[in-house]
Amino acid sequence: MNGPHDLGGQMGFGSVAPEKDEPYFHAEWEKRALGITLSCGAFGAWTIDESRHARENVPPADYLAASYYEIWTRALEVLLERHGFATRAEVDAGVKQIEPAVPKRILKADMVPGVLARGGPCDRSVEAKPLFQPGDRVRTRNFNPETHTRLPRYARAKTGVVEAVQGSYVFPDDNAHGKGENPQWVYTVVFDAGEIWGEGADPTLTVSIDAWESYLERV
Repeated sequence: MNGPHDLGGQMGFGSVAPEKDEPYFHAEWEKRALGITLSCGAFGAWTIDESRHARENVPPADYLAASYYEIWTRALEVLLERHGFATRAEVDAGVKQIEPAVPKRILKADMVPGVLARGGPCDRSVEAKPLFQPGDRVRTRNFNPETHTRLPRYARAKTGVVEAVQGSYVFPDDNAHGKGENPQWVYTVVFDAGEIWGEGADPTLTVSIDAWESYLERV
């Protein structure tokens, strides 16, 4: 979707100013926000792609005014209500009012190091061979879905060259909406800066993205 999260190439938001020696957390509550989000994700009720889409759906004014972990917690409240773990009223009151859904699993303290070490691998095998190979010229699709996608807005309807075949991975556009993992090949595609940014772009620069196969068509 073309939400407030997809700001590449958008004007009026100021320059990116990395914070020198930035800490992992800017406040103690952010540690709890991360812990709660990971613990609830371990319930097994939603995928990482659904959680990303929930963050994208935070209303634009709220999203742009919120800090990183505020966005996480607001999206988590939506997911907890959607999947029957806590209603909005319960979150506001901080008290259980109805019997919640039963999680598939519970993340306990002694499990955390192992779970974090394993991460969440999303590589999957597919039977079909990749449609594209390094050196192929391709064009990205021109679409504006209301649903989740990992193809950034600035890179749609652009022509580039496949640089590498990265492997096959869960297709997030489907996985975010309960349609299954449906893995596809993923490619690194390189674009000239002028193709992305147009007149006035620095001709010495290139932009690369990782794109799922269904985002691409042969030129």
